[in-house]
Amino acid sequence: MRDLAAGVARFQRDVLPAKADLFAHLATNHTPHTLFIGCSDARVVPELITGSEPGDLFVIRTAGNLVPAYHPGADGVAASIEYAVAVLGVSDIVVCGHSACGAMTALADDHDLTALPAVAHWLRHADASLARAARAASAEPGAGEDKVSVLVRSNVIAQLANLATHPCVGRGLAAKTLTLRGWVYDIATGAVDQLDPGTGSSAALAA
Repeated sequence: MRDLAAGVARFQRDVLPAKADLFAHLATNHTPHTLFIGCSDARVVPELITGSEPGDLFVIRTAGNLVPAYHPGADGVAASIEYAVAVLGVSDIVVCGHSACGAMTALADDHDLTALPAVAHWLRHADASLARAARAASAEPGAGEDKVSVLVRSNVIAQLANLATHPCVGRGLAAKTLTLRGWVYDIATGAVDQLDPGTGSSAALAA
């Protein structure tokens, strides 16, 4: 806690004065351009990866960057998606997976999650990801990519499909006011690949 308090002090002393105009504007304006759905993993920091300023990104972080398919009823993830799209008017949604993801590793290696019932229940939202990864592995046996990496990529594509089931997202896609993007971030190198949801192929986002 002492480290966090020291960080707050540095922010107030060094960062806030240097960006005084920005924060004065943000005090009464909230117009992010992108909804960024990433993993809760502490090593994945959306604003750092994208070089974004405060106010640029509306961020949802969940274990395994999972997005439950839409269903009626109370759901914090669905509410945040709806608010970002229908109220804030974001034009892009990024679902970002990452290397060495603990959630995907647990699934790929079939970890015993008996002692973590809430985690096990949450990871059921990746059932389609597992099926997609199995199909990818059978289609390209021995392709050289480890099973966790295959699942990370398959999971991003599966979560984009789940995202599209949300009514506000469907309306945005139909009106062509919204674009969905799938990314995979490599922690060690900083590389970010953009995935093609249709083919599963990837290309470097930036050289």
